[in-house]
Amino acid sequence: MIELPVIPANQTNRKPDWLRVKLPVGKEYAHVRGLVDEHKLHTICESGNCPNMGECWGAGTATFMILGNICTRSCSFCAVATGRPLAVDTDEPNRVANSIKLMNVKHAVITSVDRDDLKDGGSIIWAETIQAIRRESPGTTMETLIPDFKGIWDNLYRVCEERPEVVSHNIETVKRLTREVRIQAKYDRSLECLKRISDFGLRTKSGIMLGLGETEADVYETMIDLRDAGVHVLTLGQYLQPTKNHHPVIDWIHPDQFAKYKEYGSKLGFKYVESGPLVRSSYHAEKHLFDQVAG
Repeated sequence: MIELPVIPANQTNRKPDWLRVKLPVGKEYAHVRGLVDEHKLHTICESGNCPNMGECWGAGTATFMILGNICTRSCSFCAVATGRPLAVDTDEPNRVANSIKLMNVKHAVITSVDRDDLKDGGSIIWAETIQAIRRESPGTTMETLIPDFKGIWDNLYRVCEERPEVVSHNIETVKRLTREVRIQAKYDRSLECLKRISDFGLRTKSGIMLGLGETEADVYETMIDLRDAGVHVLTLGQYLQPTKNHHPVIDWIHPDQFAKYKEYGSKLGFKYVESGPLVRSSYHAEKHLFDQVAG
């Protein structure tokens, strides 16, 4: 197979033209923007400067982070602060549910920092958040983007038992680069996490960042591993370096290469493949609520 060219990041300090985005517009976006400002609501869409914020808010989708904003891990790609987290806020599930109700969110994506400091890995707050959202906004569907819970599967099952419509866990990068990019994570543990979610009978989703130095063969290997783990939905997007202290962008991946990965993923049998420079984990999340999980 012929590998399409990429642009080495060290050849230019300027992002390629295909990474430019339009300013958010539209009545639905303006309405949500007003609610967020008025009630001082917090979303990852906004704090993470997501390029798709306008499109997602316009479609009634928003992403929220629980369990604080300090992570116990120090992945080289992530801008979330690392350190000793604060005590768990037991009222957080109610506050998140209230935000979702105020914003009239149709499809909520919930994610969290890693809480390896907690015996339950944060899974109790995860379960209570799902319950609170269902209580306050029974018409809202959910995707839960969860950590690997350090391989303590009882904590994983505590979330699965609440049966959110989609359960995600991002593999983040290819096997060869995992030790470099996800220092405290394990490639095989992430695959087992995904397989257990799929075997539980839930819609299962994962994502890969590109431009970290992976080859086309690396990406195909990881896509096959994810397919074999029972993943139904796959996202592939361009990695963007949060600060100069984070892992550098090695390559700018051309949109044609993303299209090639999408075609390959479809042939592998994924139910959905979102593949493009601006794709993020929650991109088009509301479209991944298909009626039947792939066999």
